[in-house]
Amino acid sequence: MTNASEQHLRILRTYWGYDSFRGIQQEIIESISQGRDTLGLMPTGGGKSLTFQVPAIAMPGVCIVITPLIALMRDQVENLRRRSVVAAAIHSGMSASQIENTLDNAILGNTKLLYVSPERLASPFFRKRLERMEVSFFTVDEAHCISQWGYDFRPSYLQIADIRSYHPNAPVLALTATATPKVVADIQKQLHFRQENVVKMSFERKNLSYIVRRADDKFTQLITILKNVEGSAIVYVRSRKKTEDVSRAINECGISSTFYHAGLPQAEKDLRQQEWTKGSARVIVATTAFGMGIDKPDVRVVAHIDCPSSIEEYFQEAGRAGRDGKRAYAVLITNPSDKHKLLKREKDEFPDKEKVKLIYEQLAYMYQIAADSGEGCAFHFSIEKFCMRYKHFPIHAEAALRILQNAGYITYETDPHLQARLRFLLERDELYQLKGLSENDDALVTAILRMYGGLFCDYQYISLDDIATVTGMKTGEVYLILKGLTQRHIIHFIPESTMPIITYTRDRVEMERMVIPREAYEDRRDQLANHIARMIDYTENDSVCRSRQLLLYFGEETTTDCGHCDICVARRRKQGRTDELAEARRRIIEMLADGAPHHVTEVLRLRLPQDIMQEALDYLSAEETIRCNGSFIQKGEQK
Repeated sequence: MTNASEQHLRILRTYWGYDSFRGIQQEIIESISQGRDTLGLMPTGGGKSLTFQVPAIAMPGVCIVITPLIALMRDQVENLRRRSVVAAAIHSGMSASQIENTLDNAILGNTKLLYVSPERLASPFFRKRLERMEVSFFTVDEAHCISQWGYDFRPSYLQIADIRSYHPNAPVLALTATATPKVVADIQKQLHFRQENVVKMSFERKNLSYIVRRADDKFTQLITILKNVEGSAIVYVRSRKKTEDVSRAINECGISSTFYHAGLPQAEKDLRQQEWTKGSARVIVATTAFGMGIDKPDVRVVAHIDCPSSIEEYFQEAGRAGRDGKRAYAVLITNPSDKHKLLKREKDEFPDKEKVKLIYEQLAYMYQIAADSGEGCAFHFSIEKFCMRYKHFPIHAEAALRILQNAGYITYETDPHLQARLRFLLERDELYQLKGLSENDDALVTAILRMYGGLFCDYQYISLDDIATVTGMKTGEVYLILKGLTQRHIIHFIPESTMPIITYTRDRVEMERMVIPREAYEDRRDQLANHIARMIDYTENDSVCRSRQLLLYFGEETTTDCGHCDICVARRRKQGRTDELAEARRRIIEMLADGAPHHVTEVLRLRLPQDIMQEALDYLSAEETIRCNGSFIQKGEQK
């Protein structure tokens, strides 16, 4: 064992109390410690956080961890601090002064792991601070999000490759639990790997039974499953309203349940998650907004009553069951209407380009954005009000906004949990020459400039309570003055809100000059069509072991059936029945071996199951192995 390996084991024992690594953890740790760009493929529950936390403690400098999940950031930072590891996170719930202090600590070398969102990487303020840090390596969590061939592509991830130029010698560790061979190649290309280097763990989950249940009444089937399998459960659905409806119905059946979706206030999300984590609610009914970064090992059932759009999405969500290694079940409840819904989803998520352009134009009307202006402007967005005003279906409007985001015209944050934020619209010199500010206006502007930096080049998060304390005003007064300054186009103030945010990433383009590139539309539409086709194949294929189907999709060939999916169980039962029938036929023929007629009641003495006995008699009679004559049977004539 090398000295580095011994050091890693000491860290593991000291901070986590484990005596050894598992799976491919040590191989990934040694690879990144040697300065090699590394892509680690580990299924959900494989322990991927240790693969960057251990080397981050061992190496000089700070490890920058890029993850889209605020909940994960908070949980991991809290857990690391409890273990006396200095970790910090930068997220949208922090004030500008908190962010500045956190970054300064990282520059001074007081931080081992710094968690940031991919959106943060675009901030000039962050990049200036990053340049002054000693960076050990970069970790990219949920790395499939950087690939346009992945099921959850996020344009913000494309910023990650840019920041490598600030620390060209710092290697990158990319981690994901779901990636096809095509996505694996694309991740390495997009992150500018110096050479290909993939450390892969088998995606096989031997304790997880994959099951497809066909049922006209999905809810009744769900309740049957929940009553037959004890323990914690997640039920995935496709709409926010359905989370509430299904959860209520589960409660009415005497099973404790709560619900979760992106539209809930953060405090309520946290409360519902805690209820489920601690067991006061056995079942949580959720949209896809729930689950990533949630570490609850004893989930016994993950059930889908709406079909996901891709194998990747299904595998990721199903993999949240049985992370403790004990028997668990991933159940997809389906019926014939699901195929139609999936194919309709493909059309809904890609409205024609003219409609996409029209929605872009209508956004400009709503926010009064003139042509060739608007870059950097951010606005609260209500999908309900927009669709009511311009007569669109919400599903088509949402899809158009995602296409516009992928095309580079806007960003669309659906779940921002934003503190109030502010940006000056005037240049510093113009502000100082401004006439007509009241005494309170002037006092407020002066206080804000002293408290927060970077306000002339980017939006910064602010605390109205802190500003009120410094100025001696009431929080309500601060709010009204900021709104007034916004109306006068001196600043742009966005109040605290969880409402979605639309930000113009470039000046508004007139409709006739808009270009929606192939990679933002046709390529992604074709990719979705392929994902949906493979998902349909999975639900309809009753001849190949479910686990083998999933593994093959991710490029992992195996000749061994899992033995406990619905297909393997059905095959075993069928084989068992075949063996029972063969044994019944043998015993009946043995009884008739003397050639004499026997009364049919003698067959009953063989103590065979009624259905097996009847099927065996029918078979032997049809084959003329036996002859039936009234109440008597005897051996047939030899042919």
